[in-house]
Amino acid sequence: MAPETNLILNLLQALMLIPFLHLLNQEIFKKLNRKHEFFSTGLMNKLFFYHLVFAGIYYSYAFFNPSDSKRYFRVPGTEGKTWGGFLDTGTSFIDFLSYPFINFFGFSYEMMMLLFSWIGFLGFVYAYLFFKENISLNIKLFKRIDFLTLILFLPNMHFWTASLGKGAPIFLGLMLFAYALKEPRTRFFSLSLGSLLVFAIRPHMFLLLAGAGMLSIFLNKNQISLKQKAIFVGAITGVLLLFHKQILGVMNLGNSQNLIADFLSFTENRAKDLDNATSGVPMTEYSIVEKFFTFWFRPLFFDAPGILGIIVSIENLIYLILFGKLFKKSFFGFLKTAPANVKLSLILFFTSSFAMTFVMSNLGIILRQKSMIMYFLFFVIYYFMAYEKDTVFRLKQEVTGRKTITKAA
Repeated sequence: MAPETNLILNLLQALMLIPFLHLLNQEIFKKLNRKHEFFSTGLMNKLFFYHLVFAGIYYSYAFFNPSDSKRYFRVPGTEGKTWGGFLDTGTSFIDFLSYPFINFFGFSYEMMMLLFSWIGFLGFVYAYLFFKENISLNIKLFKRIDFLTLILFLPNMHFWTASLGKGAPIFLGLMLFAYALKEPRTRFFSLSLGSLLVFAIRPHMFLLLAGAGMLSIFLNKNQISLKQKAIFVGAITGVLLLFHKQILGVMNLGNSQNLIADFLSFTENRAKDLDNATSGVPMTEYSIVEKFFTFWFRPLFFDAPGILGIIVSIENLIYLILFGKLFKKSFFGFLKTAPANVKLSLILFFTSSFAMTFVMSNLGIILRQKSMIMYFLFFVIYYFMAYEKDTVFRLKQEVTGRKTITKAA
């Protein structure tokens, strides 16, 4: 069969998968609608088809450029290993997830791209639940743009979660974890699945997540009993001890005798390697403030590589404007009384950013990696803006009440 004919057939098969995924979505949405009155099936359906657009964009990009997605499709089908032979952390775990679809169900590359794109979309569904369940107020930016709608439809977030690879499942894992922490006792499955996905794909990220999760449990004093806290902490500690070699092995520190010195050496070598890449930036020469700024907000227009760079720069400018909302004196007062999930999000965002800035020196990799954690920053900003709106509303009510009392007198 000619390559062109084969490509057309694969594309048709992938397109035929879309109605099935849409119907599957409706069943998921029905269950979520029964649990959450605020859930908007219409908005999620729009978000699904919007996400599919980026699945098509990424597929087109991968067709003409090098892409890890090609490796993730090729290896499970050609290495001759059994399914269980791929059960390991990191890259191998993506091969493990892909193996049955490629080898048992005969999924093509195009179908695998669509399947993982759908997994990424589920991450946005749980991101929506995470935000909407904790923040009931609607917040407008520039008096016209709905905050939650804006961040759900940011292009860069969809681009890196719409293909076969690590981005989609780890984003789902993080959002499942964030959603489950609201009620960990009744959402144990979501908490476990989210933790498993993060650990299996990026063990070092799980280390940060576990630490933030334990902190959240203790900050919520009345959430669970002391006995349950002890069980949770014991379980997490046991997992960390049991799999510490896999976690440290990501940075070649499994046999280290001096973790701090070896970690610093690893980050320096890693950063130098990435400095030499096409879109490398000299992170090793930057101060800590410059490192954070580069990781969170670059590329901006002054260093945007081409048309795609300009599009990304617009989104980064939005990040910068949103981040500026926190530069108020009232923010520090808000943090003192903020709920545990806000503190958890802020801690996880900063610790993850701190760890990544030491090993990232390539703008392309930075764009992909920061998409995992930006929603935690958005959550803090959104909650703070809702807090301010509610505070202003209460003050107006108090003033109105006083005026009414004065007139009556």
